[in-house]
Amino acid sequence: MQNLALGAMEYGTRIDEATSFRLLDAYVDAGGEWIDTANCYAFWQHPSGHGGQSEELLGRWFAQRPGVRDRVKLATKVGCEPLWPGSYPEHAEGLGAKAIDSALETSLRRLGVDHIDLYWAHRDDRSTPQEETATAFGKHAAAGTIGRIGLSNFPLWRAERMRGIAAELGVTGPTALQLRYSYLQPRPMVRGHVHDHRFGWITDEVLDYAETNPEQQLFAYSPLIAGAYENRADRPIHHAFDHPGTTRRLEVLTTLAETLNVTRSELVLAWLTGGTPAITPIVGISTPEYLTTALTGTRLKLTPTQQQQLDEVW
Repeated sequence: MQNLALGAMEYGTRIDEATSFRLLDAYVDAGGEWIDTANCYAFWQHPSGHGGQSEELLGRWFAQRPGVRDRVKLATKVGCEPLWPGSYPEHAEGLGAKAIDSALETSLRRLGVDHIDLYWAHRDDRSTPQEETATAFGKHAAAGTIGRIGLSNFPLWRAERMRGIAAELGVTGPTALQLRYSYLQPRPMVRGHVHDHRFGWITDEVLDYAETNPEQQLFAYSPLIAGAYENRADRPIHHAFDHPGTTRRLEVLTTLAETLNVTRSELVLAWLTGGTPAITPIVGISTPEYLTTALTGTRLKLTPTQQQQLDEVW
């Protein structure tokens, strides 16, 4: 199976149910396994100001597709649901034990399932002792309601501390990290939409960490920078990427994509999945064309020389 996760963030809000069902069906029929969502998706697009629409849609899809749950790996998240409409990011549910217990129960009910394959802490919560968070996750892992535990948008030192605390407590620890990553890299210390989570990027340190600890799987969100690789007038490359390194990388990316007769987006996905360590891209698939791009890119195997061509301009 290809190393790919379907991002279902906008299913049930911007992307209507019929379209979402068709894309999910096509994804699974093509051999796709991972589906990634969150309990807060997509609160910013819904009149209520609360999330849950993506999980609810997936629950209806599972209910209407007997047996499909056994063919997929399901990931959802806790930590970013607003406490009241308009309260995010200052006031969100966080990672306290009561919040995790309540959120997991709600997610299982919405999804109509008895377990989550990978349960993510959506962002770091400095207001809650990590011992409390690790204990809460460990309790549910021991009960079988969650399989693996992952940390999203965590600074690496906090992720490693969480792993150490879980080991000391004798509970299941995190085995996955989810951060933003792509072939193009923004200037350091940029703030704004591209860095809406301060520590939300895969860095060289994170790559070294995952390579040294192979049980830690890396997931990358926004790997195609919202379509910016395809020279779309409505999707320009963000000014955070405006530096000489971007120019050099785009030149190499364009040349190799033309040689291989693939799009730049497809080549970026091949580079992500074929690197060391391999990275699982989370692709928000909203049209059949995006699904084709995702599948083609993650099935494309680069030679060591081609991988080196893309890497050496770094």
